[in-house]
Amino acid sequence: MQGRPGHAGRRAGRAPLAWDPVPTGAELAPERFLDCALAAAGAALDGVEGRVAGLGVASMAETGVLLDRRGAPVIPAIAWHDIRGGEQAERLIADLGRERYATRTGLSSEPMRTVVKLRWLRDHVEETARGVRWLSVGEWIVHRLGGQQCAELSLASRTGFLDLATRSWWDEPLAWAGAPAGLLPEPAEAGTPLGTVGDALAAARGAVLAVCGHDHLSAAVGAGAVADGDVLDSWGTAEAFVRAAAPLEPDRVLAAVQNGIDVGWHAVPGRQNLLCGNRSGAALGHILDLLGVDAEGRDALEHAALETTPGAGLTVQGMDDDGLELVGIGAGVSPARVWRAALESAARAADEILERMARVAGPHRRVVMTGGWSEGVAARAIREAHVGPLERVEARWAGARGAALIAGRAAGLVGDAG
Repeated sequence: MQGRPGHAGRRAGRAPLAWDPVPTGAELAPERFLDCALAAAGAALDGVEGRVAGLGVASMAETGVLLDRRGAPVIPAIAWHDIRGGEQAERLIADLGRERYATRTGLSSEPMRTVVKLRWLRDHVEETARGVRWLSVGEWIVHRLGGQQCAELSLASRTGFLDLATRSWWDEPLAWAGAPAGLLPEPAEAGTPLGTVGDALAAARGAVLAVCGHDHLSAAVGAGAVADGDVLDSWGTAEAFVRAAAPLEPDRVLAAVQNGIDVGWHAVPGRQNLLCGNRSGAALGHILDLLGVDAEGRDALEHAALETTPGAGLTVQGMDDDGLELVGIGAGVSPARVWRAALESAARAADEILERMARVAGPHRRVVMTGGWSEGVAARAIREAHVGPLERVEARWAGARGAALIAGRAAGLVGDAG
């Protein structure tokens, strides 16, 4: 949220959101997204004086809400990471062509894609037939707060329905998924004013509403990593690398996807993003558990790791999946040496991703790092030894800050971020 300068100041609110587990992953009743957003916003606004000028919502990408003709949710929302739809993902590529699909959408075919989720629902859930409108979570929350419906471009880029070059919906995947006419609203840039907050959030009534994009891209705005060639390294449980880029030619889009990189529109007008990631943060958490080190003991372990000799035959493999392995354990191996080996492995993986991005869009300009794992002195030093200079952003909630800045742009208080 963006308050009037000098009045609301910097405040934050959080509210927990727990997915309902299912055999393929997770799902959730859509109303609980709204409840969570209202609780977090209410906590942030509690005791704030002055008028709220703008309210922006960033969100996860592929998860969405399917609405009937009355605007009511038809079915639970499927988590973006849910793996149902493997068969449909294979059919999509067989029917539309792997290279053709990648060139048009900037995406590979995976169960997480919205197009695959919708096809799976059409194949398996009868109630899906009543659905006439699909909104991402952020778009739906903005609508429920009183805003117009839209398809924000960075979120639209993750659905698998958007033609990247024309920034319009591609009819073939829509027909393939069994989408009814008008399923998706018109695409719009992040920060497009969409109306004002109504009675659902009385403390922000009258604030200009805006959808602020994919959460990773909103975080890049919050961290100031949005110029052409800037890379945001958001290092949490999942490590996401988000590179801002001038729009790519179709052959470069295809090359990116073939190198394991997604391409989409950014939350900054006129700019695209290259997105790639791994789960190095989750792997590091497993290593700490193995070593019996808690959050309070991590700082001492980081300093000890800086004093150890790199290499020495010990390596950590499988940092990006569940097959984590310590290789080369010999006599005298210490927790600090194991930790250093894990950080070296994560740094090599980061360097490899940056190299793949550079093959598509040229050398990067700067790397801005945020997230909990970036707090470690050894983590930063070892990463810099592999990838070069890093700028660390102290902002704890970069995604929320980015949404506030984009909302400020929608309200006419802030200029373009990039």
